[in-house]
Amino acid sequence: MRAALFSLAGVLLVSGVGITALWVKLDGNISQIDIDSALGPDRPEDSPNGSMDLLVLGSDSRAGTNGAYGSEPGARADTAMVVHLDAGRDTATVVSIPRDTLVSRPACDRTGGGTAPAQARSMFNESYTVGGPACTVKTVEEMTGLRMDHYLEVDFTGFSRLIDTLGGVEITTTEAIDDRDSKLDLPAGTHTLDGEQALALVRTRKAVGDGSDLSRIQLQHTFLQALADQVSGLGLVTDPKRLYDLADTATSTVTTDKDLASVSELAGLARTLQGIDTDRIRMTTLPVTYDPADPNRVVPMETQSRAVWDALRHDRPVPESALRGSAAREGTVQSVTSGGGAPARAAE
Repeated sequence: MRAALFSLAGVLLVSGVGITALWVKLDGNISQIDIDSALGPDRPEDSPNGSMDLLVLGSDSRAGTNGAYGSEPGARADTAMVVHLDAGRDTATVVSIPRDTLVSRPACDRTGGGTAPAQARSMFNESYTVGGPACTVKTVEEMTGLRMDHYLEVDFTGFSRLIDTLGGVEITTTEAIDDRDSKLDLPAGTHTLDGEQALALVRTRKAVGDGSDLSRIQLQHTFLQALADQVSGLGLVTDPKRLYDLADTATSTVTTDKDLASVSELAGLARTLQGIDTDRIRMTTLPVTYDPADPNRVVPMETQSRAVWDALRHDRPVPESALRGSAAREGTVQSVTSGGGAPARAAE
């Protein structure tokens, strides 16, 4: 999303405030949800130190044009990341929450009406199925103790369109990847992935590492590093047409909370993200262990997970000790690197 948001900042810089029709058009593209009204006042207190926390979510909805990716009913939180921007806005910490994590889901208003009672052992990604974005935000806030200042979501089609509009993303595979489920077939070597290939890569799990969702998250972190590195050198401001095309695509494919649902707000966030050097973006995964009752599920490591969320709450780096022993560090994925073979910087 850093790429998409930077395009909005670029549009702001090159268009000037006088092109009202352009702003109205882009603002009208954005889908929004009023998280504050949906959740009410019973939420964690916002951090007083000036930091910002966002929930960035990729949904696996097959509705509309997403039907090309299968016919599974409903939608789930396929990818979820808590993005913490420090008070100085010069460092970002990204914490991925595995979709197979068993969590205590709070009671939520159902998308179709009525209330879903709280559930002690619920897969994290089912929160979206039960009550949409509001239930997922509520679940994240309960498990982290952090108030999510903003929410940003993109679906399969939106992700693919963004990558295509960017002109693809370069990655290097050190060995061939053939995943029948995601339909990704790449020989070893350097590739510029188009939107469909990029989507297949970030959905791949069985063909890399130990075949788990944790390996898939490592793959996603490497891809995001490649994307961030590439966007930093695009020079979009000097190419107004490409810049507008990307801004139009970005605003057409995201769903945000009500307070973020405007070009000016998104562009402000984009400027903040663009100001953070890629070396100061730390990506990690919630410390988890495999569930003794079900090896296909993971559960948060209580002490270590609390240390992660406490670090974000107090605007400090996540301590190395919080990540030791996590199953997310097992079966490290080394078959994909960013760009022309640069080593991954993700801290798993």
